[in-house]
Amino acid sequence: MEHISMSIEDGIAVITLDRPDKLNAFTTTMENELIEAFDSTDANDAVRAVILTGAGRAFCAGADLSSGAETFSEWSAESNGTDADGDDLRRDGGGRVVLRMFDSLKPIIAAINGPAVGVGITMTLAADFRLAADDARMGFVFNRRGLVPESCSSWLLPKLVPLQRALDWIYSGRIFTAAEAFSAGLVYRLHSREDLPGEATALAHSLTRDSAPVSVALSRQMIWRMLGVEHPMVAHRVESIGINARGAQADVREGVAAFLEKREAVFPDRCSDAMPDLFSSHLPRPRW
Repeated sequence: MEHISMSIEDGIAVITLDRPDKLNAFTTTMENELIEAFDSTDANDAVRAVILTGAGRAFCAGADLSSGAETFSEWSAESNGTDADGDDLRRDGGGRVVLRMFDSLKPIIAAINGPAVGVGITMTLAADFRLAADDARMGFVFNRRGLVPESCSSWLLPKLVPLQRALDWIYSGRIFTAAEAFSAGLVYRLHSREDLPGEATALAHSLTRDSAPVSVALSRQMIWRMLGVEHPMVAHRVESIGINARGAQADVREGVAAFLEKREAVFPDRCSDAMPDLFSSHLPRPRW
């Protein structure tokens, strides 16, 4: 890894954007390494949750603009394969990362330790929780650069905050405080910069300590994928498949027995080999 780092301790993976001298500005290298990192955390049954944060004083200052005014014309001239419809189109790198995060089997907590603008804030929209340092500042600055929203933020942001607040932030491109983000519901909790890493770790443990890993993974996918369906009948069908599939697996027997015996459950099923397919006949799989 050149532009990120990753550590795993006590079931929690910490992925760190690691270009502190560049305020962790986003690059194609970082894009590919983030996708690889989430592939790794999904494949590792020892990982229960993922924390995404930044090294140094920033979370991410947005796209690396070191090429100057030609940054995006040079970027769009590069090929990175066809899009989901088979068109030969330079795909948005932040969008590829967000689609990979959307499909994660493990809960994701973004610990926004400092400035987060452009892709630096939009990449966090696919996290399950956003914690922020109380002095962090954020901005969806695309219109001020002549660009448009990216990283699937035109789909995600209006689902996370009231529409008019999303439009305010997007149209104006203004920088806003962590307190405003918290007030709008974009941020789950505010903490001091010093306390943020420990609070993110504590939240990760609280989400996963007593729950079955396979059930957490399926629940995450169910909640996220239901955001765009046209009718609750789709959710009913997926949930019915899930209840039938999980009801026949060892985790449920253990969970019920532990409850009746008033002890902690020790769930035997693992994401690597016990994940039932709830979605293939109803919802498309994201392609990152």
